[in-house]
Amino acid sequence: MSKHRHVRRGSSYRRHVWSSTRTVFVSIISSLVVLASMGFSTPTRDELFAAYIDENAQSLEVQISAVDALPIAERHDFSATPGYETFIAGGTNHDWAKLVLLMGEFPLTDSNVIVVTRWMRQENYVDRWWTRNNPLNNGWGSGGGGGTGRYATLVDAAENAAEALHALPRYREIVRTLNESAPTSEVERAIWFSGWATGMYNNGAHWSYADVPVVTAPPSAWGR
Repeated sequence: MSKHRHVRRGSSYRRHVWSSTRTVFVSIISSLVVLASMGFSTPTRDELFAAYIDENAQSLEVQISAVDALPIAERHDFSATPGYETFIAGGTNHDWAKLVLLMGEFPLTDSNVIVVTRWMRQENYVDRWWTRNNPLNNGWGSGGGGGTGRYATLVDAAENAAEALHALPRYREIVRTLNESAPTSEVERAIWFSGWATGMYNNGAHWSYADVPVVTAPPSAWGR
């Protein structure tokens, strides 16, 4: 039976690695000595790191994400429509006219407001347009069939005026012209011949076209 001698290779490998490492280290030291003798300064750790970064710099390519690629949504401008409280807070005869139009679902146009304020002036004195809280002398729901009734507040009066216009057939032309925001002369003619006033404002001869001044009613008339 032959005997094999066990050879330990590990120690010789370690000697080889150490020998190679020592050779490289000696070479580096020698190079540094030569550079120093030639007047070159030894680079610091930070300088060596900066040189490495510079030599191994990578370009950065920005990818557009799916979110960025989506089309930009168009934004629209919105304007708020005045509500009941806006006109009640205003408290003027022009605000009451707008409240009637709003409650009747009529367009809040300048021409419609002009017609209603003129109409109010024909029915009540401008300086006390809130008399009996019934600016249009409306008999609908006020307890006075001839337009002499009274409402609890101007808000009630506006609601009943809008309701009367839509409820009674003889006011259809007023409703139509207000809905169309027709010229003031056309709406006013519809009012004259609707039977709202028995005298029909003398077929319009008693109708005034002067500007209606802005007059504020007391808060109590509005129920405030």
